Amino acid sequence: MTNLEVSPREQICPPADIGEGSGAGPCLQLWPAREVPLGGVRAMNVLRTLPQRGLPTVGAWCFLDSFGPDRVAMSVLPHPHTGLQTVTWPLIGTIRHRDSVGSDVIVRPGELNIMTAGHGISHSEFAVLPQPSLVMPQEDMPDGGQELPLQRGLQLWVALPDGERDRTPAFEQHRELPTVAGEGYVATVMVGTFGGSTSPATMYSPIVGADVTAQGPVRLPLNPEFEHAFLVLDGSLVVEEQHVTPGPLCYLGKGRDFLDLEAVVGARFILLGGEPFQEELLMWWNFVGRTHDDVAQAREDWEAQAGLDGNSVEAGRFGVVSGHGPAAGPEAGRIPAPPLPGVRLRPRTRS
Repeated sequence: MTNLEVSPREQICPPADIGEGSGAGPCLQLWPAREVPLGGVRAMNVLRTLPQRGLPTVGAWCFLDSFGPDRVAMSVLPHPHTGLQTVTWPLIGTIRHRDSVGSDVIVRPGELNIMTAGHGISHSEFAVLPQPSLVMPQEDMPDGGQELPLQRGLQLWVALPDGERDRTPAFEQHRELPTVAGEGYVATVMVGTFGGSTSPATMYSPIVGADVTAQGPVRLPLNPEFEHAFLVLDGSLVVEEQHVTPGPLCYLGKGRDFLDLEAVVGARFILLGGEPFQEELLMWWNFVGRTHDDVAQAREDWEAQAGLDGNSVEAGRFGVVSGHGPAAGPEAGRIPAPPLPGVRLRPRTRS
């Protein structure tokens, strides 16, 4: 769950304007995804729909990448995070997650990983390779004789509010999540509360995230105190006479008690929402802070750990991820932080 851009740009997330006349009521806006090439050993492209220059957050959701389906050997070495929670939601394939609080788990489709970075955490992600194919000749296989796994998934971040952003880092995995069935739809409640069911995931802001499959006419219950958005994964939806297909993020605004839509058979989408986030965020690389100094200090602290490995006793701010020491072969090492821009990171306005 990392941003591997070689030259990341700062992303400023101004406080959401929810006052009278702010235009924050019900609306229907399509925010196009942008293709982002990620460097490093993963060498893959993702479609990013959050943050946007005019729509930096939806509730506390501040980052959304979708990737695949593609055959890739995801190999993301240890890297740091601050001030956020990562939400890992694989759709196809499995991922091994290891982190500096001692977690070492396999994440499968339908299972949820929540990693709370707080003051600082580091982790790695590697695709779980299948057994060598009995059909493909070994000499034709990539990656040293193993067929690359098919991977598809979502990478999301949730900003921690000011009172929680320096908390002790933590990790939790949930293999069983509640489902809600309504007329024409079934929803898996990833985080928060939807349709009267609440996810067991620990969150620190009023929030919702649900994976919904639907067909035909559907009326989804919504919390009118939340702003909402959805991302179509498969099929298509018709909402307020607008035909929505995979790609753009559809922003719905605030103040809706329900959402009426028409879904083709096999339609699937992610519903996100939450109370409009009332704090300005500064996002750069894998850090979520409030000021330039927050980000610069986090980068300095990560680079100060450059010589540490899984056998180190003194871990520093971000700890160490076991299994990536000098004897780990291709899994040895860490991801260094990119250089900061030559100017102080400054706010932008929200449209």
